[in-house]
Amino acid sequence: MIEIEVQNETHQTQELIRFAAVPRIGEGIRLREPDGVWASYDVLDVWYQKAEFGDVWVPFLHIRITPGEGVVAGEEGDEDSSHMLHGEGQFASLAGEAEPFKI
Repeated sequence: MIEIEVQNETHQTQELIRFAAVPRIGEGIRLREPDGVWASYDVLDVWYQKAEFGDVWVPFLHIRITPGEGVVAGEEGDEDSSHMLHGEGQFASLAGEAEPFKI
């Protein structure tokens, strides 16, 4: 088992999860939401950083919920949440964009 730090862009969280293999960019993974429901996430980025000990490289994942999988935080009040372009307003402007994770 490989322990990987997963940075979740959807919920702005970081956690260590064990995998049998390192997922690749573009693959989907299933994770449990904070409310206990399973959801699909897309792997946006995979990178490796050298560990503080020995000649070991540690993998990191950057993920985001798969579009159409669930309601993203802050969109619960969207009156037209059933259309195909759900959440398109987030892409119209960079204002209010979340800060990247700091490691």
